Amino acid sequence: MIDVFAGVVLAGESAGHLALIVALIVALGVVAQILGDRYRVPSVLFLIFAGILVGPEGIGNWVTFIDPIVTQDTFGGALSTIVGLSVAVIVFEGAFHLKISKLREAPSANVKLVTLGAAVSFIGTTVAVRYLLGTEWAIAGVIGALLVATGPTVITPILEVVAVRDRVEAALETEGIVNDVTAAILAVVIFEVLQIEEASVQIYIEEFSRRLGTGVVIGLVVAGIVWYVLRHIDLSPDNAPQNARLLTLAGAVVAFATANEIASEAGVAAVATAGIVLGNADLPYEEQIEEFKGDVTLIVLSFVFIALAALLEFDKLLGLGWQGIALVLVVALVLRPLLVFASTTGGQFTWSERWFISLVGPRGIIPASVATLFALELQSTNPGGADTLVGAVFLVILLTVVFEAGLARQIAEALDVIPMRVLIIGGGQVGRSLADRLDDRGENVVIIEQNPEIVELAREAGFTVHKGDGTDTDVLRAAGADNAKIVVAATGDDDANLLVAQLANSKFSVDTVIARANNSDNVEAFEDLGVRTISSAMATAWAIDNEIERPALSDWITHFGEEGDIQEITVTSDELVGRTLSEIGPELPPGCLVALVSRDGEVQVPGADFTLQEGDNLTLLGERDSVREAMSFCHPED
Repeated sequence: MIDVFAGVVLAGESAGHLALIVALIVALGVVAQILGDRYRVPSVLFLIFAGILVGPEGIGNWVTFIDPIVTQDTFGGALSTIVGLSVAVIVFEGAFHLKISKLREAPSANVKLVTLGAAVSFIGTTVAVRYLLGTEWAIAGVIGALLVATGPTVITPILEVVAVRDRVEAALETEGIVNDVTAAILAVVIFEVLQIEEASVQIYIEEFSRRLGTGVVIGLVVAGIVWYVLRHIDLSPDNAPQNARLLTLAGAVVAFATANEIASEAGVAAVATAGIVLGNADLPYEEQIEEFKGDVTLIVLSFVFIALAALLEFDKLLGLGWQGIALVLVVALVLRPLLVFASTTGGQFTWSERWFISLVGPRGIIPASVATLFALELQSTNPGGADTLVGAVFLVILLTVVFEAGLARQIAEALDVIPMRVLIIGGGQVGRSLADRLDDRGENVVIIEQNPEIVELAREAGFTVHKGDGTDTDVLRAAGADNAKIVVAATGDDDANLLVAQLANSKFSVDTVIARANNSDNVEAFEDLGVRTISSAMATAWAIDNEIERPALSDWITHFGEEGDIQEITVTSDELVGRTLSEIGPELPPGCLVALVSRDGEVQVPGADFTLQEGDNLTLLGERDSVREAMSFCHPED
């Protein structure tokens, strides 16, 4: 009886100790997120440093009388399960945010990144491991397969603090999610098939297809069930949003566990499939589901990266010598740019965007967790191969996370790939209508609004909305005023619009500041303060007059976002400077003409013999695609 009582007491103490560790991990995760937001650095960088600090290579290694807080034995045999379920939630959230409309930004490049790009990464890394580390082809192939993955565990935190264009974001997200699936399944197939005598290419293909197919089918089934329940079954009106969030999260976990039970690592494919389907299925309470999953992901991301620290052994990393560093350089600075440039050739990406994608490809949790699993299995039969496997994978993860994720914002700023924002203060009908037009032209639009109902309306319309008072300097800064090229004060309050305009000019030095004057008597006062002003009454009168006097032009201008476009662009191309409009006319895209030229503050309608100079501002008018092509022709840096 005493022995039983003692066992219960010890178990209670152990459970209490574990609860304290869990609380510490959660606290570190929250602190990492706060630091990331404060210093505009991906939180994953702070997470991995925090993990190292509490792991065996951290404070417990530096101070002899302090034991490591988190080790491989902390969670016992449950560590792999915890990591697996955490990865499931993270992959599901990343896939849920991957909208089909966003994928259309650069469809060919997205497809190439996950096919041609993955193949280049796999083959190149395998060869590099084989000859740099001198390991056998089997181990090299497993490492090559694992290091194909970037993954949402590292890409999502980067994109939260680095606001790139939709096409760049879509490319990185698609690659991360799809290649996580590809890498996990491919590595497992190679590892398992290598143990089969007389393995053939057919066996590799069959095993890969079986796991991928299992994951896709399970993901589709679970997504179908969740969708049907959310759309057709009453979830209780009082708690419907909460029930929807819980049902969606449960669906992700069930899909992962079920698929993994049928075929190892098929769970990643299942949650990715379910996430993409549900994220594009127009679910009720979709915004509440996204917010909830974001909070859950923060917690599990903390667990994953701090558990990763328990797996780091610096001796194994250092044991690779200079060859290990050479491997990282080949993977990050040779193979990565090669696969990105090969995949984006002839696409919509600028050179700067292609370099940004090339230099921001940190490896994530999937390689770490699968490599650890394989190393445990190899330890008794091939300890040297196990050490090489873990050392190579973790060295690439550690260095790419520290340098590529940690410096992602600085890389983006150096390459000038962060699009300048257009801030619209006021999300009413005027603000949303303007945002719709600007967004359709490819501008990076953010609406600032403090009315909760209007915030919901704007978000449901698909706009990025920052909730807060637009007359507050901190709110403007948080919404991106430091990187704004245009600020439009479009509220129904003239006093608020005037204050916003003055803050944008004095505090943030925004190039273009425009204010809406609801009372036409205030226009003169606005303009006396140097604020470009649009009178609501006069704008309406002009529109009516245009409809009366020139209905065809009025109708065309009203719908130019769909049928045509008018844009101003500054001449910077050496091919245009010193040439007349008649000379460059045949080189302009069909359906586009130069309507006006502004030079030294004077605007004129140019004739055929007008000679262009660098710095001229051209007003281009014509078909939408032709105008966009002409803009690139006149100003190739854009």
